[in-house]
Amino acid sequence: MQILSPRQVKTDEAVRLGVESGWYAIKVSGTFVSGPHESEADCRRKIDEIHPPLTKKR
Repeated sequence: MQILSPRQVKTDEAVRLGVESGWYAIKVSGTFVSGPHESEADCRRKIDEIHPPLTKKR
């Protein structure tokens, strides 16, 4: 399973990378997986859709 985390790409960096500014779900390697999202909360929801949190078995 890959670990994804939210990352904000601001306007100056977005121009340099050739992407829209916003929040992106990224791999540890820095590869963009999903985005741009309007907010960090939206990005985290998408990360949870891609990889649902583990639930403990009883």
